[in-house]
Amino acid sequence: MTTAHVEALRDAMAYFSRQDQRLGGRTGRSALTSFLTTDVAALVSARVSTEQLRTDLLSAAAELVYLAGWMAFDSGDHAIAQRHFDMALRLAAEAGNGPLAGHILRAAAHQAVDLHHPARALELAEGSLAQRRYAQAAPRERALLGVVHARALALAGQTKEARAALHRSENDLAQADGAEAPARVGFFSEAALAHETAAALRDMGDLRAAEAEFRHSVRTRALPYARTHAVTLGYLGAVQVRRGYVDAACATWNQALDVIASGIQSGRVYDIVVQMRRSHSPVLTRGGQTASEVDSRARELLSAVG
Repeated sequence: MTTAHVEALRDAMAYFSRQDQRLGGRTGRSALTSFLTTDVAALVSARVSTEQLRTDLLSAAAELVYLAGWMAFDSGDHAIAQRHFDMALRLAAEAGNGPLAGHILRAAAHQAVDLHHPARALELAEGSLAQRRYAQAAPRERALLGVVHARALALAGQTKEARAALHRSENDLAQADGAEAPARVGFFSEAALAHETAAALRDMGDLRAAEAEFRHSVRTRALPYARTHAVTLGYLGAVQVRRGYVDAACATWNQALDVIASGIQSGRVYDIVVQMRRSHSPVLTRGGQTASEVDSRARELLSAVG
């Protein structure tokens, strides 16, 4: 086993991550699972010549297992996702890779937030910041850890602490330009921070500020991140309905459906469309023909993304 094998694992991570970001966790997930149970398992079991090679191998394997967990989470297979996160965390710990361990705990915290488990989300998010995990992380990764912590705090009703965490995350991201960071956080940009900030503000009941942040995320989102862009638009439309802006919500949801129709396969996006129809139902009569058309499109798309 050589450094070339480690590079091959990193290349695989980059490839499968791109597919997940563009088309959702159900795209390529079975291929990644097969790769883990064959090639990756064999490499982790092989003898290595140096301690550095061993730690690099374990870290690369941990990232791939984490990604399989993230894709399972995005697919709605939550128990499988948790098992993958647990395994990835053990590999990262064996490698002595604190920032990677923090990244994995952050993903598990994100899952707990989405499942509305505030105590568990806060426990995991605080774990992602503990020990060397936050301190040794690059600024971009610190910003990601911090904003998910803010979301957990918001869900737990700790509004003051959540706003402070959002401020720290914004400061961390401001320091990220020009600083080295692992490839796994390349997606975390101004648009991603705005999305997570908006979700935290929404959960704190500040709908006006949440709408502004969701809009900022939509304006600044790069094209490769279609899955998250669809989620952002779905959340924005839901906030607009809650604020009484039915026409704006219909326009936003039409944008979301355009993105989803590009071929996204994601359980989270499926849930967004289901919630879109639920939020839409009480206001269909106020939205007129446009609202009816959006609802019809959403119903048709459910069979494609489910």
